[in-house]
Parts: sequence; C-alpha cells; structure tokens
Amino acid sequence: MPASLRQRCHGVLTGLVILATAAVVSLVTPTPAGAADGWTETGSDRADPLTESQGLTSVEVPANSPNRYTGIGTVPIGVSSRGWNHVGDPDASYNGYYIEPYQRDSGNAKMYRVQTPGGAWSEYVHTLGAGEALNNSWDAISPDGQWMLSGEWGTMTRLLVFPTPGVNPSTSPSANLPQVSAVRLDHAVRDVQGCDFSGPTTLLCSSDDPEGSLFGLTKPLLQIDLSAAPNGTADVSGHVTALRQLPLRSSCSGAFEAEGIDYDRRSGVLRVIVVSPGFCVLTDSKTYKFSRG
Repeated sequence: MPASLRQRCHGVLTGLVILATAAVVSLVTPTPAGAADGWTETGSDRADPLTESQGLTSVEVPANSPNRYTGIGTVPIGVSSRGWNHVGDPDASYNGYYIEPYQRDSGNAKMYRVQTPGGAWSEYVHTLGAGEALNNSWDAISPDGQWMLSGEWGTMTRLLVFPTPGVNPSTSPSANLPQVSAVRLDHAVRDVQGCDFSGPTTLLCSSDDPEGSLFGLTKPLLQIDLSAAPNGTADVSGHVTALRQLPLRSSCSGAFEAEGIDYDRRSGVLRVIVVSPGFCVLTDSKTYKFSRG
C-alpha cells in the first residue's frame, strides 16, 4: 500500500466523529458478465482494520498454527522506530518459515522479516536495483521453499525473484539479499497487493487496480501461469489471466482497497482481504473466502 493509502487508514482511525457524518448507502458490485470465474465465494469474516488490513497467510508448521495477519497494529515498535513503518502481505513456507515484507517512506532498500519455526526473528535487507520501485507490498514463497517472489506497485510487467531469506542457504542477515531473476509477464498488471502459489507453477494474485483498463474490470483476482518453476538462475515467463472481480460490498460508498491473499493447499480455500471505504473500514471490511468450482 502506498503512503497516501496508509494516511487514509490513519485518518479514518483518528477522525471517527467527522467520518460518522458521511452518507451511507448500500453498494453491491457484481462480477462483470463474461468474466472467467473459477472461484466461488463461500463466506467471509470481518477484517480488523488495525491487525488484519494488509495481509494474511496460513501456517502449516508447527502443526495447528493459527492463520497469521498483518496490519498497522502488527508492526513492532522496534521495527517502525527504525523507519520500517509499513508491512505488506506475508507468506509462510511449507516447513514453517514465516516472512513479512516491509518498506520505508524513502530510501534505497526494502526489508524482509523472517521468523523460524522455533520462533526466532531475523531481518534481511535488499538494496534496490536500477529502476526498482521502493514499495514492498507482498512476498510469495515457492513450493520448494528456495525462492521468494515479490512485486512492485504501479503498472508492471515483471515480478522479482529472490533466494528465500532464512531458508535458501545462500542468504544471510549480514549480507544484501539479491534479486536473482524475474518473472516476465505477458500482460501488464497494476497495483498487485498479494500473490500466493497454488501449485508449483501457478500464482493467484489480488490486484487493487482502480482503473479497469487492463482487463475490463477493477480489483481483479488474477492467475499467473509460469512457464517453469522459479530456480533463481534464469527468468521465466508468466501468462496472466483475470479470473473475476473481487467482492466490493459495503454500507459505505467510495473506494475499496484489495489487499493480501492466501491459498491454503490443505483445505483448497482461497482468502482475500478487501478493505471498505471511509468510515466502514472499521465496520465491514472483510476477508472473503472462495473455493474452486
């Protein structure tokens, strides 16, 4: 999420009296006719604006671990005091390494905060490459655990590939985390807020695209089919398909924000956070659930 959108959330939380006077209407936005839709909405849970408004992931190890969420209120003071004031959509490897993406408002680096299955934390900093955007909205760990994908805000035709910090033996908290390759997309994407692997060469992504010019719909759920599993030595191509529009329902009118995404391979459940407009960010933001079919 860019700084302007973070300021919107902070403004909502600190200006409730003003926002409470806003006009409230009923808004239901259906999926556009003709959109390919392989995922059916099956339910939803309220998304807390402080602790569940940025991202989410399911954790397989240790066994019976709860789902993890990120939001403004989950950033540790010791991390934000050093300038890392925004956390994006996290992911967890199948063997239990949990990784959160962080960004600053300025500078030339982004950071990934890693927790081992045993609970220990470490930080891995990546110095931006030439032309690389500063924002750090999400990370997605490959099924083999060795490679981590990340994206950039705006209209992009690539995803970045890194060795997975803390998992890939080539990484160290004391060394720069390098970008080693890229996923070259055959269709531009805009404002991707999260991606997760649903198979060795398939990604599901949530896009906060407010324009709709790329796929004919705003806030799309995207599928990216890779030409090969990432291996860190060569670029792979990615075929992009818009599957459907994410649910945009609220008691308030205005701009919704699509946030993080998670696919749980154990249950086959896909979950996506959609933050409601204005005052309703506090009352009816949702984590939507989908099943295939």
